[in-house]
Order: sequence, then structure tokens, then C-alpha cells
Amino acid sequence: MANTAQARKRARQATKQNAHNSALRSKFRTAIKAVRKAIDAGDKAAAAEILKASGKTLDIIADKKIVHKNKAARHKSRLAAAIKAMA
Repeated sequence: MANTAQARKRARQATKQNAHNSALRSKFRTAIKAVRKAIDAGDKAAAAEILKASGKTLDIIADKKIVHKNKAARHKSRLAAAIKAMA
């Protein structure tokens, strides 16, 4: 347990920041799932449009250092490749 006022405040801040970061990580995963769902549905145009919107979300979250920028880039690249491979 935190013994000083400073430590208690840092514990409060850490809890609040953890909740915020968790929400952003969830948003990151949801954006990826939305593109995957469009790819599985077989609609190439819709999948490309969703990727465009989701790519922006992935970049924003990476800029905030919630996930590493290379991880966001890797996901975007793989999703784009999956869309390109669609018949």
C-alpha cells in the first residue's frame, strides 16, 4: 500500500492511465478485426475502405506508444496484402 501522498496519487494516476491504455489497445484489436471480417465476407472494395479508416486508427494508437509503431505497420501491411490477394 502507498504510504505517502505522492505514492497514493501516483497509484490513482496509474489506475486511470491503465484503463485508458487498455481501451486503446482494445480499439486497436477491434480495428483489425473489422478489416478481417470484411476480407472474410469477400468484398474487396469494402475491405479496402475499412482498411483505410482502420489504418488511421492503428497509426494514432502507435503514435501514442500504446503499441509499437512496427507492430502497427506489420498489421497494416498484412491486412493490405490480404486484400490485394483477394480474387
